[in-house]
Amino acid sequence: QVQLVESGGGLVQAGASLRLSCAASGPSFSNYAMGWFRQAPGKEREVVAAISQRGESTFFGDSVKGRFTISRDNSKNAVYLQMNSLKSEDTAKYYCAAKIGWHGSAKGSMYDYWGQGTQVTVSS
Repeated sequence: QVQLVESGGGLVQAGASLRLSCAASGPSFSNYAMGWFRQAPGKEREVVAAISQRGESTFFGDSVKGRFTISRDNSKNAVYLQMNSLKSEDTAKYYCAAKIGWHGSAKGSMYDYWGQGTQVTVSS
């Protein structure tokens, strides 16, 4: 079983940057594709980004392409989300998630493990 803990959220102004981290505990972190999702009040959860087990493949949601990057460090059991040029519409709770295999990594329903989330609030 994998346990995930997100950190790095906060309150920032539009145009600023934030880096979210997700620390994983449990065996075989490198077997898992990792994803970042977000959910704002009254809205459905949406995929932000995903990264394959060794980092060779990535996926980004349309709303964050060109602004966000995802990376991982398997030696540290960690995955990161670098968020640049933040907008008010990026305000949401951000969740880290893990799944076996890369197929379907854009779909939240495919993930097996989830963190508790970290709040990101962008003021305009």
